[in-house]
Amino acid sequence: MAGEPQILARIQLGEAKRSYKAHFISKLTDCDGENSETETWLDYARDCGYMDENSFFRLADECKSIGAMLGAMMSKPESFLKKK
Repeated sequence: MAGEPQILARIQLGEAKRSYKAHFISKLTDCDGENSETETWLDYARDCGYMDENSFFRLADECKSIGAMLGAMMSKPESFLKKK
């Protein structure tokens, strides 16, 4: 996926900031934005005929799954923070 390296890099940076709840949530929010951007580019690629429907739906489903995971992490960040 086009946005996958950015998402993974932001998650890694968030991992390093797990001691700070607000910073961790901020990084997860950045990841969610990157994921939404990837969805937009998938729509564009499909609409322009750069990818077939099967590929589009497979990748769009992955984006939805990633978005759901990020949403769950943002709603309960305490379970992902480093213990002091």
